[in-house]
Amino acid sequence: MVELETVLVTGYSKAPQGTVMYEVYKYTGVVLEINKHTHVIENVEISFIAEIGKNFIEKLMIGYCLENGLEPLIKRIKSHYIAPSQQSVIVALQSAVQRYWDYFKIEEDTVTLP
Repeated sequence: MVELETVLVTGYSKAPQGTVMYEVYKYTGVVLEINKHTHVIENVEISFIAEIGKNFIEKLMIGYCLENGLEPLIKRIKSHYIAPSQQSVIVALQSAVQRYWDYFKIEEDTVTLP
């Protein structure tokens, strides 16, 4: 079996009331495929209704290296994604990235030295 170079992580937050996202999903979901060696986001899926929104968030996030910290990516989102669900997207992203780094902390803790 071939070892994958990526991991898939998810994060969720409550969608803002009064939006189509809330009426359909109730939550904002962010799914990130991240290269576990380079920590670069390779693929993104988000629970938007409109395809243009999904594609736009992909353009904002794909290729970003998480080793640079999350603040530059959050700033990028705030600068380019002006919508009621902006904060919900950011919170879901933060949740997914925290889960990713927690996974690596657990992996490091379980490595046994010879």
